[in-house]
Amino acid sequence: MIDRYSRPEMAKLWNDQNRFQKWLDVELAVLKVLGEKKIVPANAAGKIRAKAKIKVSRILELEETLKHDVIAFTHSISEQVGDVGRFFHYGLTSSDVVDTALSLLLKESLENILAAFGDLDRVLVQQAKRYRSLPCMGRTHGIHAEPTSFGLKFLGWVAEFRRQRVRLERALDGISVGKLSGAVGAYGALTPEIEIKALGILGLRAESVATQVLPRDRHAEVFCTLAEIGASIERVSVELRHLQRTEVRELEEEFSAGQKGSSAMPHKKNPISAENLTGCARLLRGYAVSALENVALWHERDISHSSVERVIAPDATILTHYMIVRLTGVLRKVHVRKENVLRNLDQTHGIYFSGHVLLKLVEKGLSRENAYAIVQKRAHEA
Repeated sequence: MIDRYSRPEMAKLWNDQNRFQKWLDVELAVLKVLGEKKIVPANAAGKIRAKAKIKVSRILELEETLKHDVIAFTHSISEQVGDVGRFFHYGLTSSDVVDTALSLLLKESLENILAAFGDLDRVLVQQAKRYRSLPCMGRTHGIHAEPTSFGLKFLGWVAEFRRQRVRLERALDGISVGKLSGAVGAYGALTPEIEIKALGILGLRAESVATQVLPRDRHAEVFCTLAEIGASIERVSVELRHLQRTEVRELEEEFSAGQKGSSAMPHKKNPISAENLTGCARLLRGYAVSALENVALWHERDISHSSVERVIAPDATILTHYMIVRLTGVLRKVHVRKENVLRNLDQTHGIYFSGHVLLKLVEKGLSRENAYAIVQKRAHEA
């Protein structure tokens, strides 16, 4: 999903180089605290930091033999740092490193998504103000109902995405935790005090009660929130698609110079961006289901969640960021055809005033039932 709507930093964040670097960051934070506590030599962290480099090709080469990515990683670092390498990964289990690093990656990804909301909000507010005084036909069940303001459509989206931003901030807070409590989470080697201090260096809180892994309800909240954001983007996209139908044609996506709509029908101008975003929302919902399936692990841990998260963590975060950026671009350049908005408003020659006529008849003394029957009959005839 890397194209003109994506940001390179989102893809780079999830590449092997950065993923292993986050593992190293976790290891060095622990070593720093262990050095301060004189559990390992005080200069161990500094010596390893000075010599250790992430060599992705070497780690992957070792993994081919060892069949364990974390052991391949620790082996690669030990090769580079010499004797001090015996203190590397001291007191830790693999999940301490992997889960804490995953929290760092998700945290950074969600912060980037939050930043993207800023541009979307500004564009929506701008369009809401621009079309606040443009009356248009409101529709329920796809049928003409009563008039509304075209700007009110945009304003409703402003409010919804602000709610989604609050949800995302809550999910970001929820995933900003790590664990360094060792095998089965029982603090067999390190202490809670060491855990708190090391995680503080990384900008994370300590999980209140962990097993060998962080509880996956935290991750499920993240992916469900991303799916909710996708659902809101889809709601906007469906509206954009309907309003671009030939019979309605109240707005159009940007159609750039040289763009083609159909290989066989040169007249076509299709709502491709809105359709693209609708499809992307379906992907996000699927990722949310996968994350919910990951919550129930065996006993203190199993590894069934790992393969899932290797796919959904980068995909869902990159995709959500992409969707927000692309929707922002569509809404910034969308063309509202005011003449068609007003034409559709007048299409039924004012029959949408039926509700007001109903109330006037009630005010004049008719029962609501009789008034409704009269107005309905005349409206249908008209």
